[in-house]
Amino acid sequence: MQTTLPAAPTPDDAALWHGGRLYLADQRLLPDRAEFLALDDAAGVAEAIRAMVVRGAPAIGVAAAYGVVLAARTAFRGAGPGWQGAITPDLELLAQARPTAVNLAWAVRRMAALIARLDGADPEPALLAEALSIHAEDRAANRRMGDLGAGLITGPTAVITHCNAGAIATGGYGTALGVIRSAYAAGKVRRVYADETRPWMQGARLTAWELMDSGIPVTLQADGAAASLMAGGGVGWVIVGSDRIAANGDVANKIGTYGLAILARYHGVKVMVAAPTSTVDMDLSCGGDIPIEERDPEELLSCGGRRLAPAGCAARNPVFDVTPAALVDAIVTERGVVLAPTLEKMRALMG
Repeated sequence: MQTTLPAAPTPDDAALWHGGRLYLADQRLLPDRAEFLALDDAAGVAEAIRAMVVRGAPAIGVAAAYGVVLAARTAFRGAGPGWQGAITPDLELLAQARPTAVNLAWAVRRMAALIARLDGADPEPALLAEALSIHAEDRAANRRMGDLGAGLITGPTAVITHCNAGAIATGGYGTALGVIRSAYAAGKVRRVYADETRPWMQGARLTAWELMDSGIPVTLQADGAAASLMAGGGVGWVIVGSDRIAANGDVANKIGTYGLAILARYHGVKVMVAAPTSTVDMDLSCGGDIPIEERDPEELLSCGGRRLAPAGCAARNPVFDVTPAALVDAIVTERGVVLAPTLEKMRALMG
């Protein structure tokens, strides 16, 4: 359990439990300001997830687990021994905060399974222990994925990453950036090209910030610049995270990943997806079954508070797209690596 709250968040501080409260690094403010948002109830956690205070599938799952702890505290104070019935609305509120990242529902289900085994006594200690375990397990899984993914890279080479799948998007260390960290330490990555990732600019604001903080050479590029970079040679891998992976190996990730994978296949660049097994949804047969979140079109029509498009312009703002398994060279999880993923290989991984 966190005993000392840092004065300001670092890349490893997406979510912290301190003094009976949940502190989330407000990722909307980075890199201009590094500040924590303190939360005391499940409704606040659900809104923080929806509003992108915390983002990245694993980090959302960790935050939701802590949100269940806060929900249990409120339910026990209000209903005493009947807290298990009183907590249900808060569990549903947390689970529905964002639809695509499966880690969110996974974490709430895991916490709910523990709730079902508890009695009428104060549930907070047991649920807090479980949330802390989820957090620690994710951090350890990222370290394992980093080593496994780095083992696939022959280098030194340059790599491209899209959006942010780093420490700030997880329980710590990162998925895609975890692989990059481990590969850089092994002398296999010489430079990272980070797509800016419109419209929320996670690559510009978060990935560049994380890599610079770690002393890893990074060059920011517009999303549309990846093709010309690949055409010039020297890029060995595209390395990304995922918000949900279907049973056949189709991958949902930040919008633009699908196009990047097509470009990679044309230019002979390999594609690696790094994600914990909590991101794998074996109940969905293919990527077409993954719910794709669409957010307010205003996010696309404006940038930095300044409107870019003419008044009355229509816009579509899907947050994710689905990359078919046929375009993925490797899925890296804490349980192992799946090369050229198929349904049979994913079933073998998941056991």
